[in-house]
Amino acid sequence: MIRQPIVAILGHVDHGKTTLLDSIRGTTVQIGEPGGITQHIGASFIPIDVVKDFCGGLLQKLNISMEIPGLLFIDTPGHESFTTLRKRGGSIADLAILLIDITKGFQPQTEESLQYLKQFKTPFIVAATKVDLLPGWYPKKNACFIDSFAVQNDRIKGELEDKLYTLVAQLSERGFNAERFDRITDFTKEIAIVPCSGKTGEGVPELLMMLAGLSQQFLKDKLTLSDKARGSVLEVKDVKGFGTTVDVILYDGSAKVGDFLIIGGREPLRTKVKALLRPPALRELRVEKKFDSVDEVHAAAGIKIAAPNLEGVIAGSPVICVSDERDVEACMRDVQKDLEEVQFKREIEGVIIKADTLGSLEAMIKIFTDKGIPIKKAGIGVIVKQDVIDGDTGKEDLRRVVLGFNVSVLSESEELARDLKVKIFLNNIIYRLLEEYSDWHDEAFERRKQEKLGALVRPCKIRIIPGFVFRNAKPAVFGVDVLEGLLKQGAPMMLEGGKDVGKVDQIQKDGKNIDSAKRGDKVAVSMGEPTVGRQVSEGNVLVSVITKYTLKGLKDVYEKLSESEKQLLRDWGLV
Repeated sequence: MIRQPIVAILGHVDHGKTTLLDSIRGTTVQIGEPGGITQHIGASFIPIDVVKDFCGGLLQKLNISMEIPGLLFIDTPGHESFTTLRKRGGSIADLAILLIDITKGFQPQTEESLQYLKQFKTPFIVAATKVDLLPGWYPKKNACFIDSFAVQNDRIKGELEDKLYTLVAQLSERGFNAERFDRITDFTKEIAIVPCSGKTGEGVPELLMMLAGLSQQFLKDKLTLSDKARGSVLEVKDVKGFGTTVDVILYDGSAKVGDFLIIGGREPLRTKVKALLRPPALRELRVEKKFDSVDEVHAAAGIKIAAPNLEGVIAGSPVICVSDERDVEACMRDVQKDLEEVQFKREIEGVIIKADTLGSLEAMIKIFTDKGIPIKKAGIGVIVKQDVIDGDTGKEDLRRVVLGFNVSVLSESEELARDLKVKIFLNNIIYRLLEEYSDWHDEAFERRKQEKLGALVRPCKIRIIPGFVFRNAKPAVFGVDVLEGLLKQGAPMMLEGGKDVGKVDQIQKDGKNIDSAKRGDKVAVSMGEPTVGRQVSEGNVLVSVITKYTLKGLKDVYEKLSESEKQLLRDWGLV
């Protein structure tokens, strides 16, 4: 038995994800028989007969006979639901539509969506939306793109082609070969781009045709159902009369009332299915009835499951239903293994990360780890005081950080973070969160280097200028020529032979005190320890004392040193 493929819609905010989904749902209802589209929990099912009617003769042109029962669209568009609906090794979505506003091209969340599609290895097609916004576009309601394109004037056709090839170039830069759908000869080698409009419905027939056709041709084996019911938790909700329930997208097998339910929380939970609930059919929506109870449900489907003890369930967790109690232990191990997939190498010095769902956490761990950012602890839910305390135990200031994706922070946690000087970052876009942390880290690291540089004795070489001794002792004051490096106030000095002669107390140039003098400067210095004529003499060359501690610091900020300073360190055999 072949199930319907699960389709997710991703893209940048305001690029028309919801409009397109509404268009697919609304238009198919209009042209299909009443009740032809079925509303699931968190998903919309479009039967293949409706797809065939909607696509007209397009499928016949491709010579594809449809065996899939239809298409199941995830109702909540965007990368949040895509990452939440996970299974081991990827997303439960079989296919995805990457929406790109043709008038704007790639945007930050487009990049993020593409990264998720890469990470989860999900096949996708590109919907180049909002063609109706091209100046002078003549709209044809619910028309095939090919028919609509044919009636446009040459200027509009040219503008559309230019924008499509900009899109092709942008995808190519990111490692994907793409082309307009009707020009592709091998769909295994190129990503199909379908120009369309959610507002007018233009191009939507081709979009559905591509999804159905690609599913039929390339995903047939993946869509074969097995005996165990498997799914992913979309949301955990309290429902009056049922208590805590879970909204699940079922992607394999069949679930029945009375089945054993094995589901992921902090650890695998075992319970029994008390009720399977789905929204009433569309024709019954006016009836004051929230859910219909069903005895059995087959994948792919969106279903609400009521069962005891679901309070600890986490969104994104795996779900398995079996009727035979003898299978429960193996399923518990299976769910445990799935939960362990989100495990990572814990570092002693690392950041704390929190996310809203298991899938988001998994994505976050991969993205941060790939960027070389060590993670000390990862978890799901709001940022609590313990997260701040865990962040406070780090010795490394730049890792005393808590990063939250799509989560809030308790006020007492914020207060504690201020007291303990633990930095909290929040964002609902993972890549933006990474960017904010990286910018802060790099800026703080740079500032620290500058501070370190300011505190360090710098390599320098000076010569006491003959005839410019203004005072012999207590303190000795004389003119010097800075031969190499940087002379700093407070720098300990020695003769080239290695004998210490004390530190530089003051530096003056043109009668004014200065903190440092660079190569080529001629300045007056005062030193409290030496006496001119005893420890030092006119014409002597003095160099700064570089201890092991100073050298370690200088190596840490080596790129900040002047070429003259670096040369001195090389001359002295220290680097």
